[in-house]
Amino acid sequence: MVDDVTTGNGDVPDGLTATEVGMWQAFRNGSVYDLRTGDLAVDDPHGGHAWGPERSVRARIVAWLLLSGPPALDGRVSSLKLQGVQITDVLDLSGGTIVPYVELKQCRFEKEVRVPEARFTTVRLVDCSVPRLEGARVHTEGDLHLPRCRFHNGMRLSDAHIGTDLLLNQAVVFRDRHGKSINADGMTVGQDLQAEMLETHGELSLRGAVVGVSLSLRGSRLSNTHGRRALNAPQLTVERTLYLTPAGVGNPIQTSGSTPARGTRVQRFECVGGVRLDDGRFGDAIDLDSARFTLESDQEVSLRRVQTPELRFRGERPQRGTVVLSGAKVVNLIDKATSWPGPGQLRVGGFVYENLIPSGTFPLSRRLDWLAAATAEYNPEPYERLATVLRNSGEDADAREVLLAKQRRRRETLPAAAKVWGYIQDWTVAYGYRPGRAAVWMAVLWAVSAVAFSHAAHPPIKDGEAPNWSAPLFALDLLLPVIDLGQTGYWQLRGGWQWVAAVLVLLGWILATTVAAGATRLLRRS
Repeated sequence: MVDDVTTGNGDVPDGLTATEVGMWQAFRNGSVYDLRTGDLAVDDPHGGHAWGPERSVRARIVAWLLLSGPPALDGRVSSLKLQGVQITDVLDLSGGTIVPYVELKQCRFEKEVRVPEARFTTVRLVDCSVPRLEGARVHTEGDLHLPRCRFHNGMRLSDAHIGTDLLLNQAVVFRDRHGKSINADGMTVGQDLQAEMLETHGELSLRGAVVGVSLSLRGSRLSNTHGRRALNAPQLTVERTLYLTPAGVGNPIQTSGSTPARGTRVQRFECVGGVRLDDGRFGDAIDLDSARFTLESDQEVSLRRVQTPELRFRGERPQRGTVVLSGAKVVNLIDKATSWPGPGQLRVGGFVYENLIPSGTFPLSRRLDWLAAATAEYNPEPYERLATVLRNSGEDADAREVLLAKQRRRRETLPAAAKVWGYIQDWTVAYGYRPGRAAVWMAVLWAVSAVAFSHAAHPPIKDGEAPNWSAPLFALDLLLPVIDLGQTGYWQLRGGWQWVAAVLVLLGWILATTVAAGATRLLRRS
């Protein structure tokens, strides 16, 4: 039996099939062992055509080659390079150290691949059909490439360590019995994690994962119709940028890792199910350009407490669900007016941003609608944050409009008497944020009252002591509280004119009080 045979000189052991002998010899030579027929339909590892014994090797023999295979031929480097080969039984390399280079293309695995706690140099599985990859705590010194592979029962890479790049471009991964397509919690990737045009059917879990450069999900389609989240990645650390953006379809190799050029046919990033990026750290940016999120009413795109220099929120507006930015901290917020959800679907409590960079038209009225959508109940903090950002960018007039909108929202929460006083302040001087109104009101009242008092009887209180009568000065003396112009104390009015004077004094005090309140707010803002 093969299990009882060992060889140290490279001779082919007894008990191997002809196909396995060919693989043995190719391994020693470091050459590609290609069993394809040339018929694309038959050679498709994901198709329905059966592959017979002439294309099959036992997983036990593959493991033997990788763990304790024969020496290479003189002048060659041993490596396992298979193409169009079917591997039967379970390939189990658990805990092993695999030195040879491994590259399998268009191969078909009959059962799952187990590599937990195994150590590799570089592994490349390209366009292979794999029932399941079990690779918890696997370690590679170089790359782990799995492009265009199909995993029918998910993959597990929790606490794995990938020395350089992890490549999952155009892979298709179905869910396991726990509802997860990819479980990569705690995984560390030394450089890039490229999963462009990836297709998942189950939760993609990256909890606490660390990516040394960028994480690209350009053009990917994540779906989890049986669970709450399609992407679950709290405490994710990406040293540079997270891309949830379009990918070029015509030539994905050419556009990989970059934004497709204008005119290129693209596939946008789509997510059916919730997204959780809470407490993540992203060194350059989170890019959601053209992203589409299809959510149920109880699902979220959650970015709670994330920190990144730049958030590019320029995706498609979610029709349902909630976008949560509570506690997030960014430097630049790049957004589109059409990307934000409607009232009740946005939460921004404690969201800190320093600069606003709108893409396209984003008038202040739409920005105020954005705040209203984010504050179902009155909360002054989002308004004050927006006003601060606008003021720091030199938009003082817009900042005042935002603070005025804040006062109007606050007024809705007040009791009836306070609401009346609020309306008076709003109508007169717009809570002090439009001080020019006070001057207009004062001028109008002064002009009207001056004309009116010119027709009023005004006998002196004491003969011989009164100054010369001046209806404009008398009206101004009544209108301006505290200041004494030397008119009202010397003339007396009778009948209805006394009521006119009393109303003018009251209006003067109201105007003066609202102006003082507005001046106080201006001083506080300064």
